[in-house]
Amino acid sequence: MRRSEVLAEESVVCLQKALNHLREIWELIGIPEDQRLQRTEVVKKHIKSLLDMMIAEEESLKERLLKSISFCRKELDALCKELNVETFEEKEESTILQLEKDLRTRVELMLKKRKERMNELKLLQEQDQDLCEILCMTPYSIDNTSVPSLEELNQFRQHLETLAETKASRREEFISTKRQIILCMEELDHSPDTSFERDVVCEDEDAFCLSVENIAALQTLLRQLELQKAQNEAVCEGLRSRIRELWDRLQIPLEEREALAMYMTGSKAKIRKALQSEADRLEELKNQNMKKVIEAIRVELSTYWEKCFFSQEQKQAFAPYFDEEFTETLLQRHDVELVQVKEYYETHKELFEGVQKWEDSWKLFLEFERKASDPSRFTNRGGNLLKEEKQRAKLQKTLPKLEEELKTRIEQWEQEHSKAFVVNGQKFMEYVTEQWETHRLEKEKAKQERQLKKTQQTETEMLYGSTPRTPSKRRVLGPNTPGKVRKLNSTTVSTVTPNSTIRSVFAGTVYHSPMSRPPPAGGKPSKTPSRLGQKAAPLGRQGHNKENIELSGSILTGGCPYSAPLQRNLTINSVASTYSEFAVIFLF
Repeated sequence: MRRSEVLAEESVVCLQKALNHLREIWELIGIPEDQRLQRTEVVKKHIKSLLDMMIAEEESLKERLLKSISFCRKELDALCKELNVETFEEKEESTILQLEKDLRTRVELMLKKRKERMNELKLLQEQDQDLCEILCMTPYSIDNTSVPSLEELNQFRQHLETLAETKASRREEFISTKRQIILCMEELDHSPDTSFERDVVCEDEDAFCLSVENIAALQTLLRQLELQKAQNEAVCEGLRSRIRELWDRLQIPLEEREALAMYMTGSKAKIRKALQSEADRLEELKNQNMKKVIEAIRVELSTYWEKCFFSQEQKQAFAPYFDEEFTETLLQRHDVELVQVKEYYETHKELFEGVQKWEDSWKLFLEFERKASDPSRFTNRGGNLLKEEKQRAKLQKTLPKLEEELKTRIEQWEQEHSKAFVVNGQKFMEYVTEQWETHRLEKEKAKQERQLKKTQQTETEMLYGSTPRTPSKRRVLGPNTPGKVRKLNSTTVSTVTPNSTIRSVFAGTVYHSPMSRPPPAGGKPSKTPSRLGQKAAPLGRQGHNKENIELSGSILTGGCPYSAPLQRNLTINSVASTYSEFAVIFLF
């Protein structure tokens, strides 16, 4: 049993006791029955009135709770719809009071969420307004009279993040561009003369509107300034180039050049003004020294002609080069020709450098070929011969490769330009072929000359005898020389040792012909056998370019057999006859 029911039964018991106590009092007093009935009726009315009043109040409370429940349900449904959340589900078997409390609590929560969303929306709109003012953009479109959904708020936040990134990137671009603009203006000595330029350079960075149009205008301004700077630099560089050119042509002293060194870099207005002043001064000097300037241009032009491998006909085609009337017109024509040749060289610089590389390699190859045919190269010291042979072998391999590479590049160039690539007046490959053919003919000619010289030398040796390749050492005769000297019919013959040679009065080297053995003491001289009847070839081979030959135990000195060193009386006629005989023997 509930406590409220127990309390109600206790209330009934108390009421019963109170009525019994009243009756006892009425009995003691002696109140008649009819008055007792009236008094009891009054007690009943009081109790009933009190209970009715209490019941009415509770019924009123019930009605208020039911109305509150109904109101909360309606408001909760509307809030759930605004906040785009699920509808509140009531618990089963809930009392009126509990249901009202739950619904009221839920409504309060929904109202709080609604307020938070509206506050966040307001804050996001304020941020959007600030960013849009800086970026000069239209504010984000969203209904601020209704409660935004979570998805709408999320999209709004993403939009603001994008705007913040856009602002950061544009601000960075603005600051970077602003620095470049300021540098260009300083370089050009340019002051801001428009409102936009003043806004960019002079105003606060945070106050600048980072709109697409302003950023584009900023880039346009920077391009204009860079173009002016580039033009100014080009003008200054052209003036410097012209000044250097005139310095070289006019042979300006180094001291005067160094005075302008501080203006040889940069492109500011004062630098340009100084360069223009110097160029004008040099132009005036050039006009005063026209001949000297034109001759300097001709030297430079000739250098570029050589770099471009111009033929003599191509050089002579420029007739002003040979004109001796030095005028301004002639100078202009030389300048135009020099510029054209320079441009031609720079355009085909790689090809000309390749041809020059081949030319240098070819000259080195010819030098090695010349050294290879020089007999004195074998007397080298320090391994130079080995180094030259290695370089020569390397050139023999690299030259054809270089020729093939140049051939491919030149063919490609000729296809692109639809004309022949000319070196010294002829096609490059024809030029190369001609060089190789000339080298081959020169080698053939040198070979034929060597063969002819060898043939002539052989014939001379057959007629007059050979000269020893290694010169013999001449001994100085002193007073103690054990040699013996005899006069042979006004001709002095010095017999020193069995290994010595006989030198004639003409200071020539004499090779003695074989002579007959001298007769024994007191005997008759034996006859010398005929030279034509002997086998002279072996003797000739053994005695050719030799001093001592030992044969059958005897020593042949100069071709003369002696059993012992003997003194012989010879005449010039006898010596000459022996040479004739020796030549006849050698021929046979």
